[in-house]
Amino acid sequence: MGMRHVRSLIESGIPLPLFFIVVFSLVIGNLSAQTVVEIRGEKFYINGEPTYKGRIWNGRQIEGLLFNARMVQGIFDDLNPKTRELWKYPDTGQWDPDRNTDEFVAAMPEWREHGLLGFTLNLQGGSPTGYGNKGWKNSAFDENGDLRQAYFGRLVRILTQADRLRMVVILGIFYFGQDELLANEHAVINAVDQTVDWLFDTGHRNILVEINNECDVPSYDHEILKPSRVDELIRRVKNNQRHGYRFLVGTSFKGKSIPSSNVVRTSDFVLLHGNGVDDPAMIKEMVVQTRHVEGFRPMPVLFNEDDHFDFDKPENNFVAAVNSYASWGFFDYRLKGETDVRQGYQSVPVDWRISSDRKRGFFQLLSQITRGN
Repeated sequence: MGMRHVRSLIESGIPLPLFFIVVFSLVIGNLSAQTVVEIRGEKFYINGEPTYKGRIWNGRQIEGLLFNARMVQGIFDDLNPKTRELWKYPDTGQWDPDRNTDEFVAAMPEWREHGLLGFTLNLQGGSPTGYGNKGWKNSAFDENGDLRQAYFGRLVRILTQADRLRMVVILGIFYFGQDELLANEHAVINAVDQTVDWLFDTGHRNILVEINNECDVPSYDHEILKPSRVDELIRRVKNNQRHGYRFLVGTSFKGKSIPSSNVVRTSDFVLLHGNGVDDPAMIKEMVVQTRHVEGFRPMPVLFNEDDHFDFDKPENNFVAAVNSYASWGFFDYRLKGETDVRQGYQSVPVDWRISSDRKRGFFQLLSQITRGN
């Protein structure tokens, strides 16, 4: 763990017990990290072997894909006292960020048993109501881009569990509606640099960096987070190396969008979103179009957000991605009219268990696909 991060922990005023927990977790993580994600051509590898090694499903190759789910609220908190009460647990009447992370970590082995190898977190979360932002403040950075250690203390618990389970974390840094909490472009750059340095300090190598969620959404306040310039931050992460190692990095575009050439050219993998894609045939077309973008070369195509289900039908967006040799990610939020907290992995408070019909449908199909035939 770098001395700069030790000093920042002390200066943050973090309670002493939490200070020692964070430092201990970082040291232990650095000593015991064992899961390494790599990319070779179009395939993901974990610890030197392709994911889902040798698996075939319905005549389609599964080896090398990275099936995932959008679990961006794993370290969620709301620093706005006016909205914080919106997320209270029904059984206690209070919101508790540490309970949220503890329950996340406890649920991870069951996800893994069903074949889930990856999940997306975000240091500025996602909309806790599924879509939209309305005043809540959920950011792992202060206005200058310095790290809020309570957030990173929760993050290291998830990274450590993911490492034990040989899972990959797609770690997003920024989210629209929250990036405005950073004062200026210098703060954005500082947040990227400090995040990557912190990741190096933990010793974990099971991480794919996603600069920001849906860079082409007009809501972003900082120009460097928009499509025409976000490749600057991608290159910045790629240029930050220690002992010959660097983190793999890309960024995502909104549903139906095809990534721009400058982003494809500089990224290690391509992130797509299936939101708004009601016809599975369009998923296949998005993959075809992406592979024809100037600058594309053999590299993984990965959907890490899609809010379409129909898992009991022979044709759905998940199956369409598999048939196109693209990885797919489940985006589950509480739909309009749903009040049961068991519904939705993005809507806070979250029940991280496989506790609803929708979740069970995804994990059952995932299990079928990843076990092969």
